[in-house]
Amino acid sequence: MKRLGLALTCSLIALAATAPGASAQSHGGVADIATIGEPPTLDAMVSATDIVGTITQHIFETLYTFDADWKVAPLLAVDLPEISEDGTVYTIALRQGITFHDGSAMTSSDVLASLTRWTEVASRGKQAAAAIEAIEAIDDFTIRITLTRPYAPLLSLLAFNNAAAIIIPEEDVAVPLEKVTGTGPYKLQEHLPDQYIQLVRFDDYSSRSEDPSKFAGARHAYLDEIRFLPVPDANTRVEASVAGEYDYVDSLPVEAYPRLEQGKSEALLLQHFGWPIFVMNTKEGVLADPMARKAVQAALDTSDMLIAAFGDTQFYSVDGPLYPEGYVWRSEVGIESYNVGDPEAAGEFLAQSEYDGQPLRILTSQQYPFHYKMAQVAQAYLELAGFKVDMQVVEWATLVQRNKKPELWDVFITHSPFLPEPSLNFIFSPTAGGWWDTPEKAAALLAFDAALTTEERVEKFADLQALYFEQAPVIKIGDFSALSSKSKSLGGFEPSPWPAFWNAYITE
Repeated sequence: MKRLGLALTCSLIALAATAPGASAQSHGGVADIATIGEPPTLDAMVSATDIVGTITQHIFETLYTFDADWKVAPLLAVDLPEISEDGTVYTIALRQGITFHDGSAMTSSDVLASLTRWTEVASRGKQAAAAIEAIEAIDDFTIRITLTRPYAPLLSLLAFNNAAAIIIPEEDVAVPLEKVTGTGPYKLQEHLPDQYIQLVRFDDYSSRSEDPSKFAGARHAYLDEIRFLPVPDANTRVEASVAGEYDYVDSLPVEAYPRLEQGKSEALLLQHFGWPIFVMNTKEGVLADPMARKAVQAALDTSDMLIAAFGDTQFYSVDGPLYPEGYVWRSEVGIESYNVGDPEAAGEFLAQSEYDGQPLRILTSQQYPFHYKMAQVAQAYLELAGFKVDMQVVEWATLVQRNKKPELWDVFITHSPFLPEPSLNFIFSPTAGGWWDTPEKAAALLAFDAALTTEERVEKFADLQALYFEQAPVIKIGDFSALSSKSKSLGGFEPSPWPAFWNAYITE
């Protein structure tokens, strides 16, 4: 039976959480975490990047989160909301006794201000705002959200940890964010850009009482400190992993897998982790022309791109549907447009466009080596099709800043884990980078969001996938596995697309 969620398999892992008893879990120690670079911000609302979500989920919390089965579970809310029979009124009871890092108590006025800010500044908040009529504080510990229409993705959007509906003090909702104050198990102690982000245990944290379950349930702050250290060079991260210099190292090139097996750290491989994508600027520039986008789609040989990026088929799959096998959302519709790799056919599309030889600007970063390798292969195929390509290689933080400005790029390369709710995919948001916003897509998305049964939603998602291939706003390159590593002394850690270090501890 297919399940509605994220299927992740972890291999070659000795998970300390499954072995030591509670007596092995003690307070103390510092965990050093090597990341791919400096986050562009610590405002979890305004950024949909994984690095921001990974770091800030320790500081900020949301009303809801996801459990081990990728089902929505309460976090700052008491329980799942009461929903009216017509699906348009959500009444949310808030937990009492929650304290912010500044010592103030969380009440509904903070939640109201936070959710209002979220609908104004977050890409996913803006998605939800299109269906929200009102957000109200009914009393000190009750929030009511009234919708203009049934909107199935609402709870998933409230639960996700990037472009996140974080709850912050009412007086701290300025834009840009001036104070980093949350309710999470760790608080910000010091941030030296390009050097480290130091989080320390929040002694007044109020954990849930349920057993830990992925991001849900109890969050124990065993560690005294968590330090996130930017290590932009992938080779440096690999050597540090082999030498055991960090407690956790994120985003390693998969070709380093054999070396990690012989090193001092444990290799963590998340199979079918996600999909690398080429996001096209549909708003202005070369690829605002639909025929030019179809030319890019027809030109690319994704098989060659995946070989260059990952080398061994154990780390990737040439697969066109937007979800892999095992997901209820999987559909084969439209995939004849995937992995065409035909420069001649691409040239025919280009001849039907208004392309006049201006550079096609591809924005990428070597901090994710597989992005850069795919870009190099793509450049060759696009030039065969008749494009003039301008490859712009920048730091990841710079890319994240530039991709918000449509005048600066035509394609940017990124990736995402497979997400349990399709509406969490930023590509479906008309305000996210790429700005895919046609009448046909808007109508299909409206129908998908309004469908309340899984069967109806699966059918409507197939319609969305058909438009995705027809209008080519984004190109999925394939499926890939993600490699990271952890020290053998880090216990209680569970691999995840967004690694979390509450419930983790240092062993002897």
